[in-house]
Amino acid sequence: MTLLGLYLTKKSVNRAMVSRRTGISQARLSQLSSNDSTKLRADELYLIALAIDVDPCELLLEVCKDLKLPKG
Repeated sequence: MTLLGLYLTKKSVNRAMVSRRTGISQARLSQLSSNDSTKLRADELYLIALAIDVDPCELLLEVCKDLKLPKG
């Protein structure tokens, strides 16, 4: 499960409702929630955050918390 999937599960989010509110298909939401190789677009993240009534920055921090700059 992806960090987005874990976040949505933790918040008990109804994905059918998110799909209706955002226009993102349930199949796409399923991919974003379960497949680590699926890339989440910024517009999708923003719409999902609006649909579940959370600050988009909170959702961004949660789904990107493992990203680090390369040491250089």
